[in-house]
Amino acid sequence: MTDRIEAAAAELRPLLQNFILWARENAPGSDSNLVGSVALWHRLIASDDVGRWKQSDLRTVLLDRMPQVVEDPDAAADGMVPAVRAYLTFLSETGRLAKGSSSLKDLLAELDRIEDDFVDAMEDLVAEQDEYDDEEEPEGLGDFEPFADELADLPTIRLRPDAELAMAARETKLITKARDLAVWVGSERRVGETSLLTDAEITEALGALGLAVPETGGKPLADCVPALWNIWNLAIDLDFLQPEGEDTVSADPDTAEWPFEEDDDALDVWLTGLQSIDYGDPELEDEEATIALSGLTRALLIRVLLASGSKSLSELRAELAEAAAEYDDQGAESWATASTQYGDPLTPVLDWLAGYGMIEVEHDQVRLTPLGMEGVVHLADDADIELDARPAIDAMTALDLLSFSAELPEEEADAEFAAWMELREPDQAAKELLEAAAEDDADALVRVQAASMVGSLGEVAVPAWQDALDEPSLRPYAATHLAQLGVEDAPPPTQADTHWLILDMLTISAGLGRPEFVSSLDDIGNAPNLVNLLDVIWKVPHPHLEELLEAIGKAHPDKQVGKAAKRALFKARSTHN
Repeated sequence: MTDRIEAAAAELRPLLQNFILWARENAPGSDSNLVGSVALWHRLIASDDVGRWKQSDLRTVLLDRMPQVVEDPDAAADGMVPAVRAYLTFLSETGRLAKGSSSLKDLLAELDRIEDDFVDAMEDLVAEQDEYDDEEEPEGLGDFEPFADELADLPTIRLRPDAELAMAARETKLITKARDLAVWVGSERRVGETSLLTDAEITEALGALGLAVPETGGKPLADCVPALWNIWNLAIDLDFLQPEGEDTVSADPDTAEWPFEEDDDALDVWLTGLQSIDYGDPELEDEEATIALSGLTRALLIRVLLASGSKSLSELRAELAEAAAEYDDQGAESWATASTQYGDPLTPVLDWLAGYGMIEVEHDQVRLTPLGMEGVVHLADDADIELDARPAIDAMTALDLLSFSAELPEEEADAEFAAWMELREPDQAAKELLEAAAEDDADALVRVQAASMVGSLGEVAVPAWQDALDEPSLRPYAATHLAQLGVEDAPPPTQADTHWLILDMLTISAGLGRPEFVSSLDDIGNAPNLVNLLDVIWKVPHPHLEELLEAIGKAHPDKQVGKAAKRALFKARSTHN
């Protein structure tokens, strides 16, 4: 069966690559991975012609086979039928729906008829998986979830500023190769059905990339150049290559401009291609052996991260060999096969990660680069794994400091503030903090945090407070602190200033939950005092005024307070309108 799967997969590969190009323009939501599984099993159990589809094939593949082989029934329930619908439409519109097939109309009608049954079958599988989740082994080598606790316990990860990361991204060799390949492709290049490029084109493309033409040993040249196809796929991932009509691909007009000058643009390109790290996994002649080592690149990154960014290659090799054997019955055999093919199963992994700027290898040590650390943090976030990652102190802006400190325990926030202060003069620090707090008048928590930090600086912060008098959201804090410091000619805090401070406090407590919100209302005063406050506070142009008045009306147990809040809300809305 393995040989048949391998042969069918090789036969389907060019067709699916053409579908991916077509889908980017005509069905952008289609999941090519889901389509690939359906097309493969259709070829294996339903038809010897990949282009011949009958209505009965859909039931055979989707209802009989998929429940036995699908890896992610949750994703299949959401996306497989739409993906197959797009794939059949692609076959029809591009003339690939072979003679003897049912009509596209009949095929799509049959899909509609069996969709509910298919979704039910997938949901049953999901329920079964949920029942045995605690007993199941992690799905693969590259899963972050099994290491969630260890990752959460890591010391704070410090990330470099975007300008530095963008500079490193511009030097990424693989992105440069993807650009060179796209530029070579040019405009409106036709791609083939059995192979995207002819042998002559493959030879030209390899030359454009500085890659040698391999010995084929009698195999088709297209099957002997996985490095070329990985770079081709990266170029598609990066949008350097885009479909231009049926069976035609063109370089994006901006591709030749890489490396881009704007830091945001350069870093966005690099992050767009981050998932390409999977192309570093070993590619073996046997498909099941290849699958057994899938995720090896991510697995290496996880272990280097757990070692605080640097780990010996010999240790990695030993740990990953053991993990491969543990995660898959064929893992040990596949590892041995990769050792024979590459000399070291980690060779393609290290080559791709180094080419993408994520690691450096020196002697026996593998080290994450700043760009690599940024990438792994993004990958962990994509996997819903929480890491304590913050900008490096020397790269931390005032807004970074305020945003992070608001979520930290007081002692840790104080330490962060102290380290940040060591790099700047107090008067400049006060100015930066208040300017950051003024960027978003809806962020009461950042504003309170800034006022607290600047307030701790004493008289040196007076010029910054005086400048802040011109900012409506900061004026109440500035007037209060200037009065406390006894600054002559400073405007005294007004009743409106006091009301603004109260609304900021209520905004923060409302975000903590109903009990904390009601407790804050009690701190302000008894019911008559609150009624008197509500009769005047509706005039304050606070960004959260209306939602706070509505919340008071719902949350406060005293009916008179509730009525006063509703009256105040009506007045505020009338004034606003």
